Amino acid sequence: MRERGPISRVTLPNGVTTWVLTRHEDIRVALSDPRLSADRSRPGFPMPVVTPRRGAQPFGKLLTSMDSPEHGSARRAVVGEFTVKQIAHLRPRIQQIVDEHIDAMLAGERPTDLVKALSLPVPSLVICELLGVPYADHEFFQHHSSMLLRHEISDDERGKALRELRSYFDDLVTAKEADEPDDLLGRQIRKQREDGEIDHEGLVSLAFLLLLAGHETTANMISLGTLALLQNPSQLAAIKNDPTKTPAAVEELLRYYTIIDFAVARIAVAEMEISGVRINAGEGVVALTHLADHDNALFADPQRLDIDRGARHHLAFGFGPHQCLGQNLARVELQIVFDTLFARLPGLRLAEPADTLPFKDDAKVYGLYKLPVTW
Repeated sequence: MRERGPISRVTLPNGVTTWVLTRHEDIRVALSDPRLSADRSRPGFPMPVVTPRRGAQPFGKLLTSMDSPEHGSARRAVVGEFTVKQIAHLRPRIQQIVDEHIDAMLAGERPTDLVKALSLPVPSLVICELLGVPYADHEFFQHHSSMLLRHEISDDERGKALRELRSYFDDLVTAKEADEPDDLLGRQIRKQREDGEIDHEGLVSLAFLLLLAGHETTANMISLGTLALLQNPSQLAAIKNDPTKTPAAVEELLRYYTIIDFAVARIAVAEMEISGVRINAGEGVVALTHLADHDNALFADPQRLDIDRGARHHLAFGFGPHQCLGQNLARVELQIVFDTLFARLPGLRLAEPADTLPFKDDAKVYGLYKLPVTW
């Protein structure tokens, strides 16, 4: 697509025709342009699947679907929870969680499924503790989250999962409104009450978004990153010998996989031009960030994993006003997991051939359903 031209017209599975961006430079420009709206309720918005009618949506508007100025005020209310300084305070607890799960791996049977043993429970427990969501409910929200993220799920099944999640978070926020605990949601409630009025629906939507994004994405990157490092032993040896290289390795792994594309869709609210192509108001734009992060105009030999390439300017977390709120948390989790996993299990290796592994080719967030390992 990029060779034919930087911008193409495609028809999505739901029948909507949209523009597709493939170049890193174009996507950075587009995701910073206020003429491209993130509001998914606008007619013609380029969603990859058929979505419920607006009146049937169980959640209110999500932060990811807001435009300025609504988006700016909503993001400012919660962004302080995810600053580098705030996330640094969580490091000891994240380390403890990782160590406890690796302890359990060492005490358990081999081979083991890394997805169940480490990749999924670590970020799930971290985001649960941050939000104040009972981890005992993790099987419920992980199952329902997977229903939302798979392409082959029917509209009825997806709608049912959304409604059940809506009921869960509605009850959770209601309980926190009474107690105001010292967690992210409790702090938001206290702040809103001090300002005059609690936005119950907004808090329900925020809880849903942060829990879904906070465990699913990082879990997939732990599994994929582990696989990539095992398949690239020289790169793995580099971070084993010098852990100061791990942050750069995390950035390269994020670039290499760029596991989310569907979140960076927009719709034009005014006529505009990208790379000489006119886009009319009402036309959709999808930014294929995975293609952009493999744009050889910016990344030499992009299919090669190279932790020394300096990939910090990747688009795995998006770009512009909607850049991922939890990226600092994700980076810290990934750094701690990789450093700890390979230090404590230096002989870690795949228990099955890589070409037999079940990848999430049928999901909106790429990853692995299972990663058998031994040591």
